[in-house]
Amino acid sequence: MSKQLRTPAANVRGLGASRSGTGHYIRQRVSALALIVLVPWFVMSGLFAMRGGFDSAQGWLAQPLNAILAILTLGAAFYHMRLGMQTVIEDYIAKISTRQALLILSTFFTIGVFAATALSVLNIWISAS
Repeated sequence: MSKQLRTPAANVRGLGASRSGTGHYIRQRVSALALIVLVPWFVMSGLFAMRGGFDSAQGWLAQPLNAILAILTLGAAFYHMRLGMQTVIEDYIAKISTRQALLILSTFFTIGVFAATALSVLNIWISAS
């Protein structure tokens, strides 16, 4: 875009067309860093908990620290997934109305799946008390 068509404030701020690319990039990298720590813990401790069968795994998830970390892992994973899907939709869907509909559906889907999994973990945690 030509500098003559931009306002002086836009020139100083250096904002691009969408004004949110840097923020999106940072959010995706921060969620990826959280997942680098949380996913190995979740997988390894989950595998050890499942060795003893269903009751052992349920007992593992009933412990407060494990339940909280599991919910944080799920939250970070679903948030990271939503950011990735947003990028794919914005990059490959040309029609604006379809793009907006898919972005809304993607957001509702990730919120719904996170709510269902978080409530499942909370149900196990609370019922064990």
